[in-house]
Amino acid sequence: MFNNLIESSSHAKEFKRRGSFLLFTTATYLVLFIVTGVVSIYAYDAHLEEQNLEIVVLLPPQEIVPDAPPDTTTPASRDRQHQDDANIPQREIAMLGINHPDVVPERISATPSKNLPLPEGGIVHIGGPDRTVVGTPGGPGAISGGRQISTSPRVVIDDEPPPVPESKPVVPAIVRRSVILNSEAIYLPKPSYPALARNIRLQGTVAVQVLIDESGKVISAKAVSGHPMLVAEAQRAASQARFSPTKINGQPVKISGVISYNFVMQN
Repeated sequence: MFNNLIESSSHAKEFKRRGSFLLFTTATYLVLFIVTGVVSIYAYDAHLEEQNLEIVVLLPPQEIVPDAPPDTTTPASRDRQHQDDANIPQREIAMLGINHPDVVPERISATPSKNLPLPEGGIVHIGGPDRTVVGTPGGPGAISGGRQISTSPRVVIDDEPPPVPESKPVVPAIVRRSVILNSEAIYLPKPSYPALARNIRLQGTVAVQVLIDESGKVISAKAVSGHPMLVAEAQRAASQARFSPTKINGQPVKISGVISYNFVMQN
């Protein structure tokens, strides 16, 4: 039985050999990975010299304002124009002098006027402070060709005053009548007696405010007083009423008034 015994020996040397091989292989792969990474970094071309750093910005369109036309007037012509304007008399108001008694002033006052009268003839600017130019064209004392020219201003007075516009009487839009309109109706139907009011022997008067158009037709009916059980029939009867057209100065107008209905039980 004990003839076939197997003697086992220690495996420490084999484990040591395998561990050294595994460590060597791991270190080899690690070095290869590091070398591959460094080579790939140096081999990569980022093309930095070809990058475009320009930035495109879209701006809204700007309105093009046309240039102002150049001033073609010369300084000499502008000075001459200003000088001509300064040589024309100026008055604040248009007031004739005492040499025109045929013109009646609008207002008579004992206080002397502070404004100067219009010069006798020529061109006068109205508006602004009074200014009198002596010895200038168109002003008093102007000399032309060795003669003194004095032209009286022309005043036109109408012989006939304008006609007074004829005032037309104002016709009111709606004429309100304070009287009862029952007698003025050409057709006034009687309201039916409500059955419930008849059963309880309810009686009373209902006043209905009506609005009548230009043709005499009732266009609005609203009760202003009366028992609520009698109001509906009174308003229905008032809406069917007809009146003759009412005219003021020949023009048809609307009428507003009251129609009265008496609900009385018959014995």
